[in-house]
Amino acid sequence: MAILYFSDILKKVGLEPAKVKLIRHALTDKGFRTCYDQKMVLEYTRQQKCSFSKGYDYWCVFISGKGTLAKLFACYKVNGSVPDTPDVMPQGFPYPEWFRGEGAYFDLQYVDLLQDYENRLTIDWGSSTRMWHQKGTTEKPIVSIQADEKKVFSGFENLILTYDNLKEIISNPTVYESWHTALSSVNAIYLIVDRETGKQYIGSAYGKNGLLGRWTCYVNSLHGHDKLIKELICAYPERYHQFQFSILQILPKTITDDEVIQIERLYKRKLLTIPFGLNDN
Repeated sequence: MAILYFSDILKKVGLEPAKVKLIRHALTDKGFRTCYDQKMVLEYTRQQKCSFSKGYDYWCVFISGKGTLAKLFACYKVNGSVPDTPDVMPQGFPYPEWFRGEGAYFDLQYVDLLQDYENRLTIDWGSSTRMWHQKGTTEKPIVSIQADEKKVFSGFENLILTYDNLKEIISNPTVYESWHTALSSVNAIYLIVDRETGKQYIGSAYGKNGLLGRWTCYVNSLHGHDKLIKELICAYPERYHQFQFSILQILPKTITDDEVIQIERLYKRKLLTIPFGLNDN
């Protein structure tokens, strides 16, 4: 007999299990796997039959592999739905033929009540894996709650972040305290790569908050006020999700601004980011 069930967690955070629907997506399903690889789990989940959420106010989404174990992805509040006609299909969705107006496209609002358990809490869905959506009152044993190692600073040399990774770090200074301390303590030459095209942008970070301050600007503005990156986002509004951030060289805070800029120019020459990348000067 299990000591702890997922329904116990729901009660702990103030959710009534009877009002929560549990959804299990399997990576073995080709359609879901395609959406998962394109970071469209939410968009995939929103499309359901019209009566799918009747009697439920919240959906808890889990992701599993081949077996019966499933890891918590996120929790959403249901705010109604509209017909799944082609005009509501999200940009870049890989299966446009699914949007025929025969079902519903639900308005799902992310809630952070279970944020501490996301990608860490694993349940045993049970033998009825074909029943991919079930009531929150169904007893699902908690198999494990893993330590969240992502909150520990990974080191400058190993640092490779997507925009979404960076936004999470910048937006949670308490949780990522060691990251904020490290990034604000150095100046740096950094690299942004558009993973869609491979084009590169080289920038420099200096001043009071060092690299943290410069990268915060990208989180807040999406483009960091860089001309060609701004033009790219104007043409493709969701492209910033494809940006990858890394560090080319760490520089001491004692170095002058002019010295930082000279090193930045050298990297631009080495990697040809002005004629072939996203640097305009």
